[in-house]
Amino acid sequence: MAILAKILVELKAQAFFFVPQFVVGLAVFLGFWVAGVTQRALIRRFARQDPENRAVLELLGRSVKIALVIVGAIMSLGTMGIDVSALVAGLGLSGFALGFALKDALSNLLAGVLILVYRPFNRGDTILVNKHEGVVTEIDLRYTTLQGEDRIILIPNATLFRNVISVITTPQMQETDHLGIPKL
Repeated sequence: MAILAKILVELKAQAFFFVPQFVVGLAVFLGFWVAGVTQRALIRRFARQDPENRAVLELLGRSVKIALVIVGAIMSLGTMGIDVSALVAGLGLSGFALGFALKDALSNLLAGVLILVYRPFNRGDTILVNKHEGVVTEIDLRYTTLQGEDRIILIPNATLFRNVISVITTPQMQETDHLGIPKL
């Protein structure tokens, strides 16, 4: 019985020191989580106002929220007194391995972001890439969709980013005379 009483006294002493650290760590995590949700909502508001960049802004909003939650979790564990150095090293190695495994998907994603930001072509343009010609019907983060004469062509964005793109016609192009004045 004396051993049990000794253990209970030791648990009370440990809880006296751990509970405040736990509460502060939880507050740190909740602060980062609220910041992530707020940032994502703010970025979503911008995305609604700019439909052409909606996909890029949605990706940015999700990425910011996830990054803030991960940083908040690591900081809260550190605040609670847990050694997070091995966790940070493990996350770094996991990130490297995951990046290497998803190399093609990530290259398509980043190429899609760059295409949506720089806009070398738009929806409705007729383009030629690697012997594939068609009208651009959709540009998303992974593929660009072309409507060919008799088929739909999905071209990975990394292919578009690495190869020459010929923009054949755009809806804005008009026939002009030799002085550049539009013909009616």
